[in-house]
Amino acid sequence: MTPAQTTADLAAGAPPRARPSLRRAAPALLAAVVLLLPLLPVPEFWITQLDYIGLYSIAVLGVVLLTGVGGLTSFGQAAFVGLGAYTTALLSTQFALSPWLALLASLAVAGGVALLLAAITLRMSGHYLPLATICWGLALFFLMGNVDGLGKFDGIVGIPALGFFGLELRDNRSLFWLIWGLALVAAFAVLRLLDSRAGRAIRALRSGSTMPEAMGIATFRYKTAIFVIAALLAALSGWLFAHFQRTVNPSPFGMHMGIEYLFMAVLGGAGQVWGAFAGAAAVKLLEDRLQAWLPQLLGSAGSYEVIVFGVLLIAMLRFAPKGIWHWVERRWPAPQRRRDWADAAPLPARARPAAAAADGAPLLVARNLRKQFGGLVAVKDVSFSIGHGEIVGLIGPNGAGKSTTFNLLTGVLPASAGEVSFAGRRIERTPSRQIAALGIARSFQHVKMIPEMTVLENVALGAHLRGSAGILRALLGLDRADERRLLREAERQLLRIGMGHLMHEQAGNLALGPQRLMEIARALCLDPALLLLDEPAAGLRHQEKLALVEVLRQLRGEGMSLLLVEHDMDFVMGLTDRIVVMEFGTKLIEGSPEEVRNSPAVRAAYLGTEH
Repeated sequence: MTPAQTTADLAAGAPPRARPSLRRAAPALLAAVVLLLPLLPVPEFWITQLDYIGLYSIAVLGVVLLTGVGGLTSFGQAAFVGLGAYTTALLSTQFALSPWLALLASLAVAGGVALLLAAITLRMSGHYLPLATICWGLALFFLMGNVDGLGKFDGIVGIPALGFFGLELRDNRSLFWLIWGLALVAAFAVLRLLDSRAGRAIRALRSGSTMPEAMGIATFRYKTAIFVIAALLAALSGWLFAHFQRTVNPSPFGMHMGIEYLFMAVLGGAGQVWGAFAGAAAVKLLEDRLQAWLPQLLGSAGSYEVIVFGVLLIAMLRFAPKGIWHWVERRWPAPQRRRDWADAAPLPARARPAAAAADGAPLLVARNLRKQFGGLVAVKDVSFSIGHGEIVGLIGPNGAGKSTTFNLLTGVLPASAGEVSFAGRRIERTPSRQIAALGIARSFQHVKMIPEMTVLENVALGAHLRGSAGILRALLGLDRADERRLLREAERQLLRIGMGHLMHEQAGNLALGPQRLMEIARALCLDPALLLLDEPAAGLRHQEKLALVEVLRQLRGEGMSLLLVEHDMDFVMGLTDRIVVMEFGTKLIEGSPEEVRNSPAVRAAYLGTEH
């Protein structure tokens, strides 16, 4: 966004003023150049090289999605490539099944195995998931090499050529269009997926599960989804590879290729779709050249290129961890997102709990709430309530248990004892995403965001539960109407807190104060009945605090209830209706701001003296 464009322009629906960019036309130009190459007098050697690059790129796309974007390290991609290759080889040779029907079978087998492995392995954390994928890859490699029906280490030969509308694709030049056509379709589909409601949820997986679950995102479901999509892309690559080579054996599907696919993703740019193509091209071309040059240079044959790749990977991780494609991004930055949501229909308001009943029942009630970590009691028998349209403050010295109480109320932590009721429903052991679905939103003591995403995209995460488009619709590009409505809501909340002019800024570039405001806008996108804010004024300048106070008062006027944890006493005293004071995990006192201000017990808790 240019400096001349103001928040008022955005509120009025004015489109952003952006210069035309070559990057907008780059995908179409790339597709045209690649698909025209076989018609040019390009040597057969380079056509074959490009075929291999296309095959590798399809498999590496899965690694980019799974590892680079989703943060799930896998060494098993080559095993899924082998699964696709062997399925089509077996069905088309021994059962004379059409290769195109064998493609469906390859995808079905890979998808089924991926679902099974996901159920077993994706709940693992740390180093267990990579180890599990290594075990899976080794098991399949030795299975392929020891089963008589699969030809053992000799493999399967005589795989038929692909036919397309009566035309046999027997040579590398004719297969080029199919390989690269599918590679480009896969790339654009993944790009569409990542630029969607589901894509934002997938990109949030790298930050851990706490923040996405608090936004209502089912993290395990999305982990499973990208694991399966990566397996399907690998199976597609394997199917093409089998009919390209016309023979298969276990060698190209061993653990060394699983590592090589991961290396391609890292070299090209692990979080970038086009990095898959850059990494595949760099590795394939460099590998061929090194295999020719190094024996001549060293005077003996051997796999010396592996040594070079190892040194290169270490150098890349040290000096260019974002990969080759990051250099392209820096030289030709991606164009600013088009603001095409100005005329989108507003999202419907979420159903709110009924207003206070005749008996004056509050919105949220905590009774004798306790949280114990081993022998440490962090929250001890705390009770309080929040009424409809009420602002309650939760204060106390550092270590008093305020943030732990927040986590108990929002399902981040299960209560050891006690009860929490929201609109008459018990929630003390309810998962955080289900609590979000009930209408409770929150911010965090330490800002949780996706630094690589724009402010607008981060805020739109909060509206996840208010959208409906899933992964399949995103892949097919059928989610645009739903997406525009979500982005319109995200922009509306940013304008409300005075950050409309920063919506296209990368979130990681913001100072702490604006990051906290962004978190509040994200929480508001949920359209909650109860908003919990953990130190919302920390890092804000004086004028920003005054503006935030006005926004929070407006929210109360709209019927929203708020619970604030805050150390700025002036901020709390001037805003809240009631204040709960905690000390050493217990409730010290509860009362009006005036009562709390004049309490000797509160002064003693904060200052260590009653005077």
